[in-house]
Amino acid sequence: MYKVFLADDEVWITVGLKKLIQRSGLPFYVMGEAANGVTSLEEVRTKRPDILITDIRMPGLSGLELLEKINEEGLGTKVVLISGYAEFEYAREGLRQGAFDYLLKPIEQGKLNEVLQGLLQKIQAERGEQTEAEPDEEFNPTIIRRVVKEIQETYLSDVSLGDLAEKYGISISHLSRLLKEELGLSFSEYLASRRMQKAKELLKDETLSVESIAESVGYHDYFYFTRVFKKITGITPSKYRKTL
Repeated sequence: MYKVFLADDEVWITVGLKKLIQRSGLPFYVMGEAANGVTSLEEVRTKRPDILITDIRMPGLSGLELLEKINEEGLGTKVVLISGYAEFEYAREGLRQGAFDYLLKPIEQGKLNEVLQGLLQKIQAERGEQTEAEPDEEFNPTIIRRVVKEIQETYLSDVSLGDLAEKYGISISHLSRLLKEELGLSFSEYLASRRMQKAKELLKDETLSVESIAESVGYHDYFYFTRVFKKITGITPSKYRKTL
């Protein structure tokens, strides 16, 4: 298990993040938290977490200042920044300074899982660790078809890879691999693709706002929805609507 430290002066963000990390099913656990940058730096120095997830705006030291101190002191902790859309430029600056990634508020389970999966791969590669091997077993192909069917029926809800793995008694890494073999896409890629296809259909109805469409296809963060839509289609939802 890998250690995560949370730094945020908003308690509800910390509580929510702890639940999302637990739900991810990935080998991470929250080993500490702090509500200001100064305490966070002291804790990182003494406890040496593998990952620090920190808000950009923090009392004492900001998230960017924390990142700078960690880099200067060579502490080796990977930093993920949390920002609101208003601080998006600061998040980009953080990436230039060596932050691993950033999370936009409100934090989505899917996006967090992607970031954690990337961190897991990077940490294991740096340490020369091998991903835990799956035991040899005969896997019933009807189960993966059931999983795919469930995803197709529930893709507009808060379906997660961790929940599906637990429900069908498969490890997350094994299920992820099986889904990629079956679908030709990763779970998050397939989910986003289905949701964006639905969003395109809804954008034809000009009585619906882009914000309400984002909610309808499973995204509570309008800006994150716009980013995913543009990544998949090449244009923003508003521009797509104008082309119809």
